[in-house]
Amino acid sequence: MKRIRRESKVRNFHQAKWDEPVIFELHKEGERGVQVPQIEAAIASAVGDGVSAIPASMRRTELPKLPEIGQAKVLRHYLRLSQETMGSDFNVEIGQGTCTMKYIPRINEMMIRTPKLAELHPLQDVSNVQGILEVFYKLDLAMREISGMDKFSFQPSSGTQALLAMASIVRNYHESRGEGDQRDEIITTIFSHPSQAATAAVKGYKIITLYPDADGFPDIEALKKVVSDRTAGFVVANPEDTGIFNPRIREFTDIVHAAGGICYYDQANANGLLGVTRAKEAGFDMCFFNLHKTFAAPHMCGGPATGALGVVSELIPFMPGPIVEHENGAYVLNRTGDNSIGKVRIFHGVSQTVLRAYAWIRALGPEGLLNVAQTAVLNNNYLYHKILQIRGASAPYVKGNRLEQVRYSWEQMAQETGVTTEDVTHRMCDFGLHYWTSHHPYVVPQPFTLEPTESYSKEDLDEYINALAQISKEAYESPEIVKNAPTRSTVHRIDHSSFDDPKEWCITWRAYLKKTQAD
Repeated sequence: MKRIRRESKVRNFHQAKWDEPVIFELHKEGERGVQVPQIEAAIASAVGDGVSAIPASMRRTELPKLPEIGQAKVLRHYLRLSQETMGSDFNVEIGQGTCTMKYIPRINEMMIRTPKLAELHPLQDVSNVQGILEVFYKLDLAMREISGMDKFSFQPSSGTQALLAMASIVRNYHESRGEGDQRDEIITTIFSHPSQAATAAVKGYKIITLYPDADGFPDIEALKKVVSDRTAGFVVANPEDTGIFNPRIREFTDIVHAAGGICYYDQANANGLLGVTRAKEAGFDMCFFNLHKTFAAPHMCGGPATGALGVVSELIPFMPGPIVEHENGAYVLNRTGDNSIGKVRIFHGVSQTVLRAYAWIRALGPEGLLNVAQTAVLNNNYLYHKILQIRGASAPYVKGNRLEQVRYSWEQMAQETGVTTEDVTHRMCDFGLHYWTSHHPYVVPQPFTLEPTESYSKEDLDEYINALAQISKEAYESPEIVKNAPTRSTVHRIDHSSFDDPKEWCITWRAYLKKTQAD
């Protein structure tokens, strides 16, 4: 039975704390989790000790320094850690903002664990991996229908890598036409994800940023002033990371096209658009979707993810390869031509993520995908209406016209009470809820970004709203409660002062030992 604190209708949560050491500290020489069997006689006679079959450059000169631990101790270790961790299976994850956290069907998780997939190797001959190549190909067909693009690659391992691939395609396209040196500018917007500008800058482009007009939308008059024969491309998210949807986006792409530029679309925030509108009709030449967001595959702590990259027919020769095609009744990996940007990762894409997304799309069908978008937008607008009734909260720039997420602000509360959005982050932990502020730089002051998706019920949303309302009440009446949070989590306030000092970093256990021994 769900226990609720009746006076505030928020969860009476207290996170488990085990003070669990890192696994290397559990090492005890001689302990074993499994007894490794002896090599069978037939194998031993064929390969000897096996060492001679391994090239000298690939042989270890010493045993790996792995912890030696018994099975029971390993099990306890990871179960304890799991109890100290919040995640989408434990709490209402609408506080992940632009990450589009949703329920992942467990049957899809079971499918990717079948040996038929788990034991595949990317270097196998295509003749005996026809099943997964068929899934890649058919997901490509589905993504074409969803976006209006003409071909997809699932090679990029993230949205940012897909953005880098698209900036590379823009570069190769203009160079193939003899305009590579002339077209040296990429236009984007201030509310778009920082990776859009960053990836274009990596490719050597000058970045021109559009700011909001008086109504809070990207300024189309500013676009008209900066577009020129130096414009290589225009990259934007729509809805942008604030949740603002630009209804005039086709006018923007038409202006850039008239100047000879390429328009490419960051569709990481596509959960409110499925079955409603497509990149093609908005005038885009390329787009990407995050399979690990919109299409119900997990983020997996930053990977393995997939930034599904789609292009119109004119840009297919520039795509990363190889490309999965269906020829003469079989699925093949076709190499791309001389204009291709080449591989953006070593193999073809994360097959487990591709299978999850394909299964999710097939289970829902066109009507189900549309219902996903409708429910996500309904949930978001309910949340939007309720949060704007909380004292100290606001949603700057545009009133209404929000789709599947909103970047809110606690600026008023911070000015009136001294309680910041970072303080609210910590206090939300005391209610067993996650809460994300924003990526930097903060274009919305004292931000917090919420995206409820289609996975959450009205009851779930109300629990989250009540937690925010409770914190606002505390901020105005007893601000020290919020400023001293969290009080019921495994850790309290973290000192971030060392984060900018590489001398303080220890990204491995060996690095930690070296630094502690040196001290």
